[in-house]
Amino acid sequence: MLKTTLKIDGMACSMCEAHINDCIRKDFDVKKVKSSYKKGETVILSEKSFDEQNLKTAIQNTGYSLISVSSEPYVKKGFFK
Repeated sequence: MLKTTLKIDGMACSMCEAHINDCIRKDFDVKKVKSSYKKGETVILSEKSFDEQNLKTAIQNTGYSLISVSSEPYVKKGFFK
């Protein structure tokens, strides 16, 4: 599993978060996506990495700006680990 964090400029409310989440779910194969306008970021859990240019294009098409992309391996944290 891979955790990808996107820094996004232009989100101002929970509807903005929904627009970004819908865009990511529609255009990319993801397990989970969650956005925060307060933090200005979107966190994606997926099986594989994404092409940064494709992410940038998809987000710009919704009216927002992709500032940066960072990825790291994701290990699910649980009570018994």
